[in-house]
Formats: sequence, structure tokens, C-alpha cells
Amino acid sequence: MSKVTCDIAMSVDGFVAGPNQRLDEPIGDGGDLLHRWMFEEAEANAEVIESITDAGAFIMGRNMFTAGRGDWDLEWKGYWGEEPPYHAPVFVLTHHPREPVPREGGTTFHFVTDGIESALGRARDAAGDRNVAICGGAQTVNQYLAAGLLDELRLHIAPVVFGAGARLFEGVGDIGLEQTAVSRSDLVTHVTYRVTPSRG
Repeated sequence: MSKVTCDIAMSVDGFVAGPNQRLDEPIGDGGDLLHRWMFEEAEANAEVIESITDAGAFIMGRNMFTAGRGDWDLEWKGYWGEEPPYHAPVFVLTHHPREPVPREGGTTFHFVTDGIESALGRARDAAGDRNVAICGGAQTVNQYLAAGLLDELRLHIAPVVFGAGARLFEGVGDIGLEQTAVSRSDLVTHVTYRVTPSRG
């Protein structure tokens, strides 16, 4: 049976983006430190890197697609260039309607204005029997955790401390996490959890 999964890089103090997120620093000040392992240790982490985009559809918050707010800049088509890494439908949570944005390689960004459950329903339909992946950022992942809609959480914990930024697990309530896998390299520890309704 397909699952709703989430892969997200995190500092050891719980932040998935550094402070001062903006268009030229979408992951905030120092945010690139969360992902060094993907580039400097790509071979050692190849299986994990491949699994991050192994889904039939993806969901992300607007802040992951653009730093802009309010009405859309229709010239802006995402951070990833002509061929984003998803190669599948991506559903972007937003309060502002926009026509779909097709990109090369099979990625099309769809903009969902009626909430997380609607986005998940559309993503499940698009994914068929494949998994749906919640990409981020923190607010989006926290909403899915709080609603009990996430089955598997895969944290990629970098040995950095931010002290501020976008924090995971805020406002998620009494969830349970059952560790099912762990592995590491010098720049990251990968921990996979099955998400359960409560710690009880």
C-alpha cells in the first residue's frame, strides 16, 4: 500500500531552515549546511538521495516554491531551473490561485488553495499506487503531522546548530515516532520513523 512520506534535512536543534529566508537564500542563513552531505558525500549517500525523489507525487508549501507572498510573479517558475528534480506532479499549497506550471522532465507544479487534505487527495490520485512525498517546508510538514496524515518521516540530521529559523515539530500535538532505520556518514545521520497517532 502506498504511503505518505517526508524527507527533510534538519539541524540538531530542530531547524529545517536557517533564519532570514529570502529569495537569494531560500533555506535561510547557513541553510546550505543542512545539505552538504548531498554534494560532498554523494556517493556514500547515493541510495538515500535517490529515495528522496522516488514518489508518484509531491506536496510543498508556497515558501518552498518561492519566497514571494501575495499575488504571484508569473515569471517565477521555481528554484530548480528548467528541469526540477521531481519528474512528477507537485502540488503547492497557497492562498493565491495560479494556473499550473509545466517544466521539463515530467514535473508540473499545481497550485492548491483549499487546504492540505485537498492537496493530499489530488496527490494520491496523481500518484496511483506510488507514495506521496511531503517536501516541506517546516510549516507544511508540521500541518501534515498535526493532522495525522503522515505515515513515515525521514530526518536527515546535519551536525549544525542554528538557534533560530524554521523549526520542525511545532504545534504537532501528541504524535508518536517509532524508529525503523538509522544510518550515518560524517556529515549526516539518517533516521526513519513510522509516525503513530500518539506516544501512548
